[in-house]
Amino acid sequence: MGHISLNQVTKSFGDVNVIPPLDLEINDGEFVVFVGPSGCGKSTLLRLIAGLEDVTSGHIEIDGKDATEVPPAKRGLAMVFQSYALYPHMSVRKNIAFPLRMAKVDQAEQDRKIEAAAKALNLTDYLDRRPGQLSGGQRQRVAIGRAIVREPAAFLFDEPLSNLDAALRVNMRLEISELHQTLDTTMIYVTHDQVEAMTMADKIVVLRAGNIEQVGSPLELYRAPRNKFVAGFIGSPKMNFLTGATAAAHGAHTIGIRPEHIEISREAGAWKGKVGVSEHLGSDTFFHIPVADAEDTLTVRASGELGLERGEEVFLSPIMEHLHMFDAQGLAVR
Repeated sequence: MGHISLNQVTKSFGDVNVIPPLDLEINDGEFVVFVGPSGCGKSTLLRLIAGLEDVTSGHIEIDGKDATEVPPAKRGLAMVFQSYALYPHMSVRKNIAFPLRMAKVDQAEQDRKIEAAAKALNLTDYLDRRPGQLSGGQRQRVAIGRAIVREPAAFLFDEPLSNLDAALRVNMRLEISELHQTLDTTMIYVTHDQVEAMTMADKIVVLRAGNIEQVGSPLELYRAPRNKFVAGFIGSPKMNFLTGATAAAHGAHTIGIRPEHIEISREAGAWKGKVGVSEHLGSDTFFHIPVADAEDTLTVRASGELGLERGEEVFLSPIMEHLHMFDAQGLAVR
């Protein structure tokens, strides 16, 4: 079980209201990602669920029981921190076993759980090493192993991959996703990286200034963002926005179009511009092209085979079924 409900939860630090009244349902077995810019309240929200911060008002329920005043150790949750929080003088085995020893679990049961966790995380050959003898990815797996042996109702991850290099982050994303499928346990994952959110989540919660801007599956948020903020945050590279006469022609204050939904031509199109910076990524090339009414340089995703020179004049056309429209308040117009 791992159903978590937040009912009108708020959090203030003195006079600063970090989390305005907020409602959220996290279903048993879901992989939910909290995502948003720095300072949006995502880590604070996770710590409220964990019990590491006190709720100012409202209620948190875990599996139907009010856990608002329940101490962290008794909530049945396991948290994995960005810093790993391993004991450097202890072996991997002892680090994983630590919560079991604190709970006075008998040795035979400890051994069984440690071996099972180590096997699931490919740590069996490293159980007698110390954290200093491991790579960053291996240390993160040890931290996850320590959480697994507790058999929690839910796992809470606070930006666990931010200390890893790009290649290791990709590998650990896959490993955590596979672990979720194996364990079939609720996981709540905090990140500022929307690529992590898109690739890992069953459900994404987009936060801004403590408010939930939108909740939905990765594809729901990508295809039908509720507002301009979500549209610009979800997707990489981010959505292009145009205002002025260009938007007015579509009956909107602002129009948005993703880089992959713009056609590029040397002959004719809706907008005209000159190629600026080009980013060659092999299979794809991102062209940055200034055009009239664009809030920023327009980014166009094209085939890596398309050769365009800096300063070359080109024409751009949006694929109309992928055009997004927003009103003066930034809300999506359907």
